[in-house]
Amino acid sequence: MKIREVTLSTTPNAEAVADLRLGDIIYLDGLIYTAREGVYMRALEQKANIPMELPSQSAANFHCSPAAVIREDGSFDLGAVTATASFRFAKWLPEWMAKTGARLIIGKGGMSSKDYNEYFVPNGAVYLSTVGYGTGALLGRGVETVEAVHWHEELGIAQAMWVIRARRMGPFIVASNLQGECLFERENAKISENLDRVYEGTKPAVLKRYGETDDRSDEVIG
Repeated sequence: MKIREVTLSTTPNAEAVADLRLGDIIYLDGLIYTAREGVYMRALEQKANIPMELPSQSAANFHCSPAAVIREDGSFDLGAVTATASFRFAKWLPEWMAKTGARLIIGKGGMSSKDYNEYFVPNGAVYLSTVGYGTGALLGRGVETVEAVHWHEELGIAQAMWVIRARRMGPFIVASNLQGECLFERENAKISENLDRVYEGTKPAVLKRYGETDDRSDEVIG
């Protein structure tokens, strides 16, 4: 199947989100805001007023740490936007999506199909993953302007809520859809079918690192 390339608004309608397929390559136009644990805790646990009109201004939440500074005159210097691992924030996402109308969650690494089915599907949201590592400077090219930086004094530069106006920011890849299907799990299943054949005839390792097994389908995180 030919890979599709889609330019998507950061305030997409329901039809546009429903049309996304696993593996589509996405470029984003519009306002994107960063929100990770600092923002989630401040807005959801401490009940601070969110300093944006969501989702009318943006339905795109990027899990990232901008490589940026705030100059003495109040202007911004942003060179790159580096995604961070989204599974770290999964526990806040159901409440955040329900509260803000976020429909595009963007980050690195994705989550499990269980998370997508329990958290994303009920809120009509999908996950967009960065493509590979070291793409911060590439994504930074898609930043037209920094519109605002909220809560930077309270949370610091990395955890603050950055509001970015993007023009063809990407590439991102659709890693989950509205049915809760997971691109990474689907492709891993295909790879696992051939693991026994790939390792046929090899001898078990003599020295093993912590967590290693001889079952090539195991993934152990210590």
